[in-house]
Amino acid sequence: MKEDLEKLSKEELIEYIEDISKNWLALDGTWFQAVESDLGIEKAIEYDKKAWEQFSVIEAKRIMQRFNIPEGGGIPALIKVLKFRIYANINKQEIVEVSDKRCVFRMNNCRVQYARNQKGLPDFPCKDVGLIEYILFAKTIDPRIKANCICCPPDPHPKEYYCAWEFVLKE
Repeated sequence: MKEDLEKLSKEELIEYIEDISKNWLALDGTWFQAVESDLGIEKAIEYDKKAWEQFSVIEAKRIMQRFNIPEGGGIPALIKVLKFRIYANINKQEIVEVSDKRCVFRMNNCRVQYARNQKGLPDFPCKDVGLIEYILFAKTIDPRIKANCICCPPDPHPKEYYCAWEFVLKE
């Protein structure tokens, strides 16, 4: 209930937000694994892509609304919205090479990939889903922003990060 949340301290709210993010990620993973178990990984990825087509736009719009970020705000708006994604507080990520026309986003420690690696599994091949996710997310914030994949599994990647995405403002 809202009144129960209002009684929490700032620290408790931040910890709760982290828990919500972890729960969301657990739901995403268990949903995917259930489809994969029944229909195979190709079909699970196909359905995952369809889900991210919708979710990426919904998430971007809600963050923009929450923080009063108008559409068409270019790279500065994209950077702000990226920082408030549901998984931003549970994954280690960074934004580098920032200018008015370009930035590079890196996922340094992805909880999904890390968990797989801890179990001795190879990286999850998330590039096809990532292309949909990041292209639509950026386009929702500013239709002039184009997203390009620098690397994303199954691509080889450096130890420092799992995936990297370039965002360029096209006039």
